Order: sequence, then structure tokens, then C-alpha cells
Amino acid sequence: MNTSEMIGFLQGGGIDARLVTLYGKKALPQQRARYEKAVAAFEGLYGKAHHVRVFSVSGRSELLGNHTDHNHGCVLAAAVDLDIIAVAAATNDTVVRVTSEGYPEDVVDISDFTSPREAHFSKSDALIAGMCHGFQKNGHRVGGFVAYTTSNVPKGSGLSSSAAFEVMIGNIQNHLYNNGNVDNKEIATIAQYAENVFFGKPCGLMDQMACAVGGIVAIDFADAKHPVVEDLTFDLAKRGYVLSIVNTGGNHADLTPDYAAVPAEMKAVATAMGKAVLSEVSEQTVIATLPRLRESVGDRAVLRALHFFGENRRVAAGKAALAAGDLELFFEIVRASGRSSFCYLQNVYTTKNVAEQGLSLALCLAERFLENKEGAWRVHGGGFAGTVQAFTKQDNAEEFAAMMNAVFGKNACMTLTIRPEGAIAVI
Repeated sequence: MNTSEMIGFLQGGGIDARLVTLYGKKALPQQRARYEKAVAAFEGLYGKAHHVRVFSVSGRSELLGNHTDHNHGCVLAAAVDLDIIAVAAATNDTVVRVTSEGYPEDVVDISDFTSPREAHFSKSDALIAGMCHGFQKNGHRVGGFVAYTTSNVPKGSGLSSSAAFEVMIGNIQNHLYNNGNVDNKEIATIAQYAENVFFGKPCGLMDQMACAVGGIVAIDFADAKHPVVEDLTFDLAKRGYVLSIVNTGGNHADLTPDYAAVPAEMKAVATAMGKAVLSEVSEQTVIATLPRLRESVGDRAVLRALHFFGENRRVAAGKAALAAGDLELFFEIVRASGRSSFCYLQNVYTTKNVAEQGLSLALCLAERFLENKEGAWRVHGGGFAGTVQAFTKQDNAEEFAAMMNAVFGKNACMTLTIRPEGAIAVI
């Protein structure tokens, strides 16, 4: 279909069933209009004489496993019903042109941009180049395309807007040039490569994997090149709960050293034990070596390592609790994860600006609200600024959101559902 035919197909309800699966029945009119608007925007930029495809990649929420993936630990994560969508068409050259709503067009000649360029670190064109090079490196076909993207995954929200964008570039290459045969797990590993090598940001693999795979997943990164991904069948909504993410609006400026210090300090402990990452070290060995470690790497690094070991146990326990349908136990484990992040991982606020503690305040408010109610709360994602996560009963969700919005601003609290699919071609 060209763009005119695609808009008619959408208006006629051609993908309504697909949209209901992804976003729920109540959101159908809004999502249909969103997709129509995206196709029209593509036509305005690139014309209608194209065979166009429409793609979606979800955002993600980390359920358990705070700062464990980069040291090859374990996580529980879930795709959510916020996503990036793209309208794209293949071209007959090696140029990728991507216009993301609200941003200038990125133009990348993938036959030329085939190695990292330091001047392009932290720029979106580097992610595009890195994804395409990663596909080629892994033996897959790549080609030029034009695309328009629009996202409702808020930046800085801990819902992985950047990982969703990376995976989207791979998703488009997969379906335009590889007949959809590249597994989403592999696309996630290529996305990590793009971010680490071409974008210049050290990161784990959880964000990309959760965005790509969909549903609730348990991931063991012990073998980083071949992580073990297990799908967990658990319907939070059917148990009467929603997942709330509160964006505290913190200042992310100059936080890169805080984020980078977490994996670096954990790896410093591993190095002191003669290993590369903490997953290769036993907790008992660390405990037995504490006097020497305190002197060589410092107390905070040791505490962060102990958080890592405890968090891996909590992921295993949380996975078992969900498999058994024991939601009360799962919530207890989530709360324990939050306490460990605050006390031992120490990623709730930056010591460079102790006056700003939006995450601490949001966690305090969530605890007060849920004190005599069922549910759980914890820091969400990287920490230091950004978001907290809460599980609240559907009957309490509106009151919880109103309380958080009154403190942190309109729409600060997002009420989400878990989405069954990750990176897909919608049409």
C-alpha cells in the first residue's frame, strides 16, 4: 500500500484488532488516529509513491533487578503499552533517513558510517549507524530506507525511549530486508552494541531485551552473548492491579558520572577478585575478603556488590512467586528490592545535589499511601533522578495518581498495562 491506501485501510478498521491487543479496547480510537497521523506525516515528508510498512516497539519497565544486567546478573522486566511507532519504506540506495517527531532529520549513509566516530557520540545518527553495522557484522542484510517515527515513551522516564529507538531501527531493517527472520533477542544484542560502541554509552542489555521481546520476561545475562530469556505468563490486570510510573522531573544534567560509577564500582570488586564481572564471583568470597576490599575499592563499591548478589536472589524469588501466582510475596520482594537500592546501591539521589531528592520524596509518598493497602513501590531504572514504580490496586490508582500529580506536576504519574509483544511489524 502507498500512504493514501494505508490511511484508508486504517480508517476502515483494518488493524483494529491488532491495536486492541497492543493498547486495549479503550485506547482504540486514540491509537487509530495516532497511526493515521503518523502515515500522513510520512507522506508530507517523503511522498506517497512508496510501499510503506508500519512498525511498533514498546517501552519497558524493570520489575526487579536494579543495576544487575551490566554485571551479567538477572532481571525481571516487562514491555508496557507506551511505544514508538514508525512508518517506513525501503529505498534503492544506502542512505537511511529518519525524521522523529519534534527533531531534525537524521541522514546516515550506512556504506560510509561503518565505525564509531567520537564526534557523534550521544547522537541519534550514531545509533542508526551502529544498528546497521551490527546487522552487517552479524551476517544480515541492510539497506536504505526513509522513516517517520513518533513516540509516547517519555524521555528520562526510565521507560527506555532510547532503547526503543535503537530496537526500532533494527526492527525496520529486519522486516524490510530480512523478511522478519532476525530474532528479536538478537536485535536487542545488536542494539546494545550500537549504544556501547557507536553511541559511546556503557549500558547493560536489559532495556533493549525487554523492549524487543515483550510481555514479562526473566533474563539471565550470565552468558552476555546468549542471555537466557524466559517468558512469564502473569496478568497483573486480572488480579486487579496496575503498574504506575511516577516521573519526578529531576534534573538529569551531569548525572553520567553517577550512572557510570555503578557498573564501574561493581566491576572493581570483581577485578579485585580476579574476575571481569560480579556474576563470576561468589558472594561468600566477597564477604570473606571484606577487609581487603574496603581498603582497595572502598565501602560504597562493596555495598553495591552486595546489592547485586541480593538482587539476583530477589529476581529468582520474584520469578517463582509470579509462577506460583503469589502476588503478596512478589510485592514483598519488590519492596525489599527498593530498600536495597536506597540503602546499598545508593542510586536514589546524587551526592552532588542533596537538596534535590524527588525520588526520595516520591518513594516516601508511595509508602505512606500504600501503608495500609496492598501494593509495592521502588526506585525504577537507573535512578538518581527520574522515576519510581508502584503497584497499586485499580480502585486506588486514580487517587494515587492525583496525589503524585499534585506534587510532581500534571501527568507525572503514568498508569500502564503490560504489553504482550515487543518489536513488531504492525502492517
